[in-house]
Amino acid sequence: MAYKTMAHIHSLKGEMDEITVLEELGNNDYIVDYKGVKCHALFNWFVCEFYADDIYRIVREDKDNG
Repeated sequence: MAYKTMAHIHSLKGEMDEITVLEELGNNDYIVDYKGVKCHALFNWFVCEFYADDIYRIVREDKDNG
């Protein structure tokens, strides 16, 4: 089930903004939505905060799947 939370956003140089956590892939890898961009995020258990990488870890839909 998707839920909203706050996260450190890469494109904002670590500033926090709201994300929607869409899916937990396992091994501390999450698919999140940040302002319409699906990207990967991780959860830091030491500070209990998400870190979303909307620059280098964008999830792209493969349109050439046959």
